[in-house]
Amino acid sequence: MDSYIGIIGFIAAFCTTVSFVPQVLRTWRTRDLSGISLTMYSIFTFGIMVWLVYGLLQNDWPLVIANAITGSLSMTILIMKLKYRNTETGR
Repeated sequence: MDSYIGIIGFIAAFCTTVSFVPQVLRTWRTRDLSGISLTMYSIFTFGIMVWLVYGLLQNDWPLVIANAITGSLSMTILIMKLKYRNTETGR
Protein backbone atom coordinates (compact mmCIF):
# COMPACT_ATOMS: atom_id res chain seq x y z
CA MET A 1 0.00 0.00 0.00
CA ASP A 2 2.79 2.46 0.83
CA SER A 3 4.33 1.98 -2.62
CA TYR A 4 1.08 3.21 -4.19
CA ILE A 5 1.21 6.31 -2.02
CA GLY A 6 4.77 7.00 -3.19
CA ILE A 7 3.80 6.50 -6.83
CA ILE A 8 0.89 8.90 -6.44
CA GLY A 9 3.25 11.43 -4.82
CA PHE A 10 5.75 11.17 -7.66
CA ILE A 11 3.02 11.51 -10.31
CA ALA A 12 1.64 14.61 -8.59
CA ALA A 13 5.16 16.01 -8.18
CA PHE A 14 5.97 15.39 -11.84
CA CYS A 15 2.78 17.07 -13.11
CA THR A 16 3.01 20.17 -10.93
CA THR A 17 6.72 20.58 -11.62
CA VAL A 18 6.57 20.07 -15.38
CA SER A 19 3.73 22.58 -15.63
CA PHE A 20 6.25 25.38 -14.97
CA VAL A 21 8.58 24.48 -17.84
CA PRO A 22 6.51 26.09 -20.66
CA GLN A 23 6.26 29.35 -18.68
CA VAL A 24 9.99 29.45 -18.02
CA LEU A 25 10.81 28.71 -21.66
CA ARG A 26 8.37 31.33 -22.96
CA THR A 27 9.60 33.91 -20.48
CA TRP A 28 13.22 33.13 -21.31
CA ARG A 29 12.61 33.50 -25.06
CA THR A 30 10.39 36.59 -25.06
CA ARG A 31 11.58 38.40 -21.93
CA ASP A 32 7.92 39.43 -21.61
CA LEU A 33 6.91 39.24 -17.96
CA SER A 34 4.14 41.82 -18.09
CA GLY A 35 1.52 39.20 -17.23
CA ILE A 36 3.45 37.88 -14.23
CA SER A 37 2.77 39.27 -10.78
CA LEU A 38 5.93 40.03 -8.78
CA THR A 39 4.00 39.74 -5.52
CA MET A 40 2.46 36.39 -6.45
CA TYR A 41 5.76 34.87 -7.61
CA SER A 42 7.58 36.18 -4.53
CA ILE A 43 5.05 34.61 -2.17
CA PHE A 44 4.81 31.44 -4.28
CA THR A 45 8.60 30.97 -4.42
CA PHE A 46 8.90 31.49 -0.68
CA GLY A 47 6.11 28.95 -0.11
CA ILE A 48 7.83 26.42 -2.36
CA MET A 49 11.06 26.83 -0.39
CA VAL A 50 9.16 26.26 2.87
CA TRP A 51 7.61 23.10 1.35
CA LEU A 52 11.13 22.01 0.40
CA VAL A 53 12.33 22.43 3.99
CA TYR A 54 9.24 20.61 5.24
CA GLY A 55 9.89 17.74 2.82
CA LEU A 56 13.48 17.50 4.00
CA LEU A 57 12.41 17.46 7.64
CA GLN A 58 9.80 14.76 6.88
CA ASN A 59 12.22 12.81 4.67
CA ASP A 60 9.52 12.91 1.97
CA TRP A 61 11.42 12.51 -1.30
CA PRO A 62 8.59 13.21 -3.74
CA LEU A 63 8.02 16.50 -1.91
CA VAL A 64 11.74 17.31 -1.79
CA ILE A 65 12.42 16.58 -5.45
CA ALA A 66 9.30 18.35 -6.73
CA ASN A 67 9.86 21.45 -4.65
CA ALA A 68 13.58 21.64 -5.40
CA ILE A 69 12.85 21.64 -9.13
CA THR A 70 9.74 23.83 -8.91
CA GLY A 71 11.61 26.23 -6.63
CA SER A 72 14.40 26.52 -9.19
CA LEU A 73 11.94 27.16 -12.00
CA SER A 74 9.90 29.71 -10.07
CA MET A 75 13.09 31.40 -8.86
CA THR A 76 14.19 31.69 -12.51
CA ILE A 77 10.95 33.46 -13.38
CA LEU A 78 11.18 35.66 -10.28
CA ILE A 79 14.76 36.69 -11.10
CA MET A 80 13.82 37.48 -14.69
CA LYS A 81 10.82 39.47 -13.44
CA LEU A 82 13.13 41.57 -11.28
CA LYS A 83 15.78 41.90 -14.00
CA TYR A 84 13.44 42.83 -16.84
CA ARG A 85 10.72 44.73 -14.98
CA ASN A 86 11.78 48.07 -16.48
CA THR A 87 11.50 46.73 -20.03
CA GLU A 88 8.06 45.13 -19.74
CA THR A 89 5.40 45.79 -22.34
CA GLY A 90 3.32 48.85 -21.53
CA ARG A 91 5.74 50.46 -19.11
